[in-house]
Amino acid sequence: MSFRPADFRHAVLGATVALAFALFANAVTAQEAKPAAASTAPAAAAAPAAETATAEVKPGDATAGQGKAAVCGACHGMDGNSADPQYPKLAGQHESYIARQLTSFKAGKRQNPIMLGMATPLSEQDMHDIGAYFASQTVRPGVADDALVKQGETLYREGDPSRGIPACMACHLVDGRGNPGAIYPQLAGQHAQYVEATLKSWHDGTVWGTDAHAQIMPAIAQKLDAKDITALASYIEGLHPADTGDTAAASAP
Repeated sequence: MSFRPADFRHAVLGATVALAFALFANAVTAQEAKPAAASTAPAAAAAPAAETATAEVKPGDATAGQGKAAVCGACHGMDGNSADPQYPKLAGQHESYIARQLTSFKAGKRQNPIMLGMATPLSEQDMHDIGAYFASQTVRPGVADDALVKQGETLYREGDPSRGIPACMACHLVDGRGNPGAIYPQLAGQHAQYVEATLKSWHDGTVWGTDAHAQIMPAIAQKLDAKDITALASYIEGLHPADTGDTAAASAP
């Protein structure tokens, strides 16, 4: 996807961290390969059978993921609540969604040079562990622009049938918590700047893959105009469960 131009220092920091992470992973891989080269013939003969076995990916381990996610904190915040609104909040995001996006970055289906460097050394298990860690964190609610709440709320809750725009809550739920089973992300509290940039990118033709799932949001975003996008982004930033414990969402002015 296309991102808003980042501050030069952030770009350099991200690229440097990514390079260090990749070099570290390569060094570990090379170190692990040495014993195999020195192994006895019988052990080597058994290697083909071992290679055919696929490592089982277990549900993400948040404890293991905390260490693996440390490098992510430079942009996304150590607890997943990014201080810079150009980077998305990952706190409370679903493990399945984070793992899917990391897989897409690694495969080049979702394009971003910094995230490509970050995702490339990761195994599938690493991705799930990182996802589990951020899923265990609590997203900090944002604040919506009171002047935009009405339009944003209408689009989020009702859509616009006359233009073929479905209600956002149909997939992302009334409180913006998303649907992990269908890999629909949590939106509640996300930075308006990030949401707006992402919707504009989809509107302009960016697609995060070729599968049917990846086609959903670009098709919807192309029906939104600039005012719709701004209002929705603001409403989403202020979206959070009501303090009373009601399941309905509230958009704080």
